[in-house]
Amino acid sequence: MTEQTAGRAERFRILLVEDDDGDALLVEELLYDTDLPYTLARCRTAAEARAALAAAPADCVLLDLHLPDASGVETVQAIEADDQAAVIVLTGLDEPRAGVDALAAGAQDYLIKGKVEPDLIQRAVRYAVERKQAERANAALQMGRLRAEENARLERGLLPEPLLSSTVVAAASRYYPGRAQALLGGDFLDVVQTDDGQVHAVIGDVSGHGPDAAALGVCLRIAWRALTLGGHRDQQLLHLLEQIHIAERTNSDLFTTCTLITLDPKAATATVHLAGHHEPLLVTPDGTTEITATHGMALGIAPGLGKWPATTVALPTRGALIAYTDGLTEGFADSSGARLGVDGLLHIIDSLPASPPSSHLDQLIARTRTLNADRHTDDLAVLRLDWNIGAAAHTTGEWSTTP
Repeated sequence: MTEQTAGRAERFRILLVEDDDGDALLVEELLYDTDLPYTLARCRTAAEARAALAAAPADCVLLDLHLPDASGVETVQAIEADDQAAVIVLTGLDEPRAGVDALAAGAQDYLIKGKVEPDLIQRAVRYAVERKQAERANAALQMGRLRAEENARLERGLLPEPLLSSTVVAAASRYYPGRAQALLGGDFLDVVQTDDGQVHAVIGDVSGHGPDAAALGVCLRIAWRALTLGGHRDQQLLHLLEQIHIAERTNSDLFTTCTLITLDPKAATATVHLAGHHEPLLVTPDGTTEITATHGMALGIAPGLGKWPATTVALPTRGALIAYTDGLTEGFADSSGARLGVDGLLHIIDSLPASPPSSHLDQLIARTRTLNADRHTDDLAVLRLDWNIGAAAHTTGEWSTTP
């Protein structure tokens, strides 16, 4: 083994695709005379090669351009469907353009039959594998950049700056995609304050994942803000949101759950409407409890038939409401496979040390994600509304996201 070869712990997995027994024997002898650590398998057709690659991935494919079921550039394209393996084409002496065309079709290198020596095929295999790995790394990097740009655009739509000028109410939020480097899903939230001093909030979750759910979430969030600022409230607002949901969804299977909250500092009350969503949590100096509220069905389940009764609760002078999507509670609570649930969430909240709203949400989510250990991969969004009705000092609203 040469010094270069010694740096590779595993053998090169080479697949030879050649229907001519004589040419196949020559390639086998050339590889035998190299210092490459390798394993070699052989196929006679492109179809056999695709099946072999699906069953056992290869590092490098040595590909004849003239097979019984494929010829020329078509052969490269048939094998390039497997983007894990580097491809080196084997051309004849009378095919001066075949190698160049193969490179344009996606091959990493080409060798001319009859002009190949052991050193040449050894270098070709090494460089082709390294080149393929570099191409895949670059493609992954580019995809990451595109995903980050798309996330930034979606974030602006799903998680906007609040329209909040209250001196007694502050808002904080967090959002996490269910999988690392994943696009944002259909979870959305928003907060606005109207001229009467009331603070209105929404948190919602479009069923499913991916761009369709995210686009619908953006649409519903923008519609909610516009309708709320336009004076629409309660059941009328939810009926309008459901009509928009139906008009904008890409298929009839999509539905949306949401919670509407109207916080009235003057009356010291909060009015809650639930559309298939969880009850908010009420945080007070005495502990954290789940608000008892009447449920209505999710938007889009039975269009036009939904009823969403209001639940009004009295608020203490100082406290907070926490609304969330199900990604926060559906994760695992321990190694036994039990889900965290609302009771587990309440226990975590009450066990956390007193801290500012943003730090509290960071600690809460960190604890749930640690317990879950990446076993459940749903998106999660959390909204916290804090108030101090008796405060004389100005309170600054806070709104942030952590992708």
